[in-house]
Amino acid sequence: MNKMATLPMKMLEENLNKKVTLLLKDNRSLVGILAGYDEYMNMTLDDAEENGEVQRKIGKVIIRGSNVVRITTK
Repeated sequence: MNKMATLPMKMLEENLNKKVTLLLKDNRSLVGILAGYDEYMNMTLDDAEENGEVQRKIGKVIIRGSNVVRITTK
């Protein structure tokens, strides 16, 4: 199965404890270790960094699934 056909929940499961990049609705990008998720695709990232107009370290962050436009893996 190619990456485009992977179901979102399966992709999250396969990338648990791995580095992911989240593109958010406000065009910010967060990079961090996927520490957890739920059935609504709310996610917890560890060692998160924001990459946008400002680049900054955030640490542990919880992201509401409805704010995520795209998830990519390293």
